[in-house]
Amino acid sequence: MRVATDIGGTFTDLVCLEIDKESGKPIGVNVAKSDTTPSNFEQGILDTIEKAKIDLNQINFFAHGTTVVINALTERKGAKTALITTKGFRDVLEIARCNRPDLFNFNFVKQPPFVPRYLRFEVEERMNYKGQVIKELNTSTLNSIIAACKQENVRSIAICLLHAYKNPRHEILLVDELSRLFPEVEIIASFQVTREWREYERTSSTALSGYVLPIAKKYLNNLEEKLKEKGLKNAPYIMQSNGGITSINDVKDNPITMVESGPASGVFGAIALGKVINRKDLIVLDIGGTTAKCALVENGQVKITTNYKIEHSRIEAGYPIQTPVIDIVEIGNGGGSIAWIDEGGKLHVGPKSAGAMPGPAAYGRGGKNLTTTDANILTGRIHPDYFLGGELQPDYSSIEEASKPLCKSLKGTKEDIAKGILRIANANMINALKLISVNKGYDPRDFAMVVIGGGGAMHGADLARELQISELIIPPHAGVFSAFGMLMSDIRRDYIRTNVLTLVQKQRHNIQSVFAEMENEALNNFKIDGYTRENITFTYYTDLRYAGQEHYVKVLLSDFDNDTPLEAIIEYFHKEHKKQYSFELDTTVELVNFHLVAEVEVDKPDFPKMKNTGKAIEDAIFDNKEVDFDDLGIHNTPFYHRDLLEPKMTIQGPAIISEKATTTVVTPMHVVHIDEYGNLILTLQKA
Repeated sequence: MRVATDIGGTFTDLVCLEIDKESGKPIGVNVAKSDTTPSNFEQGILDTIEKAKIDLNQINFFAHGTTVVINALTERKGAKTALITTKGFRDVLEIARCNRPDLFNFNFVKQPPFVPRYLRFEVEERMNYKGQVIKELNTSTLNSIIAACKQENVRSIAICLLHAYKNPRHEILLVDELSRLFPEVEIIASFQVTREWREYERTSSTALSGYVLPIAKKYLNNLEEKLKEKGLKNAPYIMQSNGGITSINDVKDNPITMVESGPASGVFGAIALGKVINRKDLIVLDIGGTTAKCALVENGQVKITTNYKIEHSRIEAGYPIQTPVIDIVEIGNGGGSIAWIDEGGKLHVGPKSAGAMPGPAAYGRGGKNLTTTDANILTGRIHPDYFLGGELQPDYSSIEEASKPLCKSLKGTKEDIAKGILRIANANMINALKLISVNKGYDPRDFAMVVIGGGGAMHGADLARELQISELIIPPHAGVFSAFGMLMSDIRRDYIRTNVLTLVQKQRHNIQSVFAEMENEALNNFKIDGYTRENITFTYYTDLRYAGQEHYVKVLLSDFDNDTPLEAIIEYFHKEHKKQYSFELDTTVELVNFHLVAEVEVDKPDFPKMKNTGKAIEDAIFDNKEVDFDDLGIHNTPFYHRDLLEPKMTIQGPAIISEKATTTVVTPMHVVHIDEYGNLILTLQKA
């Protein structure tokens, strides 16, 4: 068996594939969903294992993605952290970038740093920008720093020295000395987190990784221990934000790499599916209980960025994290997003979520606010027998109570309010989808859209119609597809180094030397896990810019062999720059960052094909009910069991297709075709 689990903000998902020993092909799929348990995350995983009736002794591969890091950051539930930096740079976190996301927005709030000033300490040392020692490290003040940390009950120390990205020698000495003098505290240095320049971003990343280090390490240790007690033989792999899995020990050393692990796996699962069904240009939308995430895939590739921020908005600058993350847009809109009215009487949806407890009003667990899920129930789009996988009947009296304040304020019926909630939720998601497509020079009509997550299939048809996307794909088990994507991910580590060079022919040897040095580092790291050079595939990227520019463009070098002149790389950069920024310049091109991706391919199961038994499509219909499709009217609509649909079947909308972990809404304008893999392919009906 191969198992993957994904902890979301509301639900914990599990996918189990039973593999035939002889053929290596999947012969069965088992999925389970349970409430996320924030106070004890590993319990949610054990609940799904129990629900799925899985014997951990039979599992030879276990992958796991979690929100423990992002939750600790957003909820401020990390450890008390101190920062040690170069003398004169104590206030880098406080000064930040001094920029406002929205220049004319006077509601801007300066967010406090995660490490307060009284816990930020300085040591005497200095490197220059070339990595040359100007002043040797002076550790004479360490005893007083440690005494202050002990007095304040500090549990984690982050170290970020000036220009350590170029030469980490002083940071290494400081880590060794602190580990000897203060072994009971967790210690992390910037060279372990990022080797990319930008002093504030590097310091912020190190401080945030230190902030979550104790809680993440405790969680991973507990998870590993409990799974082992239950019979798991091999240590679990952990999903990272870069779309790859890695060893659990690797993540314990630098937990910030897990900050967006769940969304990344869903995107890479969609890429794997796209290869099978020959769809290389995709927009991937993942709607869960708390958030909606979207990413753009071009020619089977998704962009990886280190310009990632948490809590970034029009009135907040956010906190940067310099770790490789898939280029994703995330908004606070999901099934549990709460509808509320501002002081001006305007209706909003999200970003606050009802979570799993108390959850939407329909859960009947004390939720007093109307949510997107409740709105979908009021419009008839979720069948009562399939609510929460059929485990719970909607509490209509609680929905009625929750809708009263909104009905009173907006002077409308609960059905009108429900349609308004869905329109606003869809508008929020449309804006997010435009950020990854239209705003970056891509036409959504050139892409197919894959929708996953518990809410993806409920909103996908309306969103595709609005963006004029011609093809919408809902894969099997879409509600737990992020977990499924982990089974399609390879072991991956990213190595990024800043080394600014002018891109001229005489620098070719220097470029090759830097990449060779990074390769050796990767080989040494993979050697610890038992992998050799023959197991590893290297992919080479560079971040290029016009001399004097602030921003840069990532360029893949794998298409170029050693004999290709640098002019070809420069020409490719010109084209990419024009595509992203609408102009190109006749000036010098600089290489800013070297980016090496080292991957070990793991055995991945095939997407299983569905058998065709010749059933009639009418056999899949289990009910007919009135469903409100908003501007397309109220229609008497057939409800289908997805499990009874077979390849080559066609369904004319309107229709509702129900399954254990999600519901697919098919508008009157759409037609559904079921392909040989069981994907639902929605296209607009021809007039």
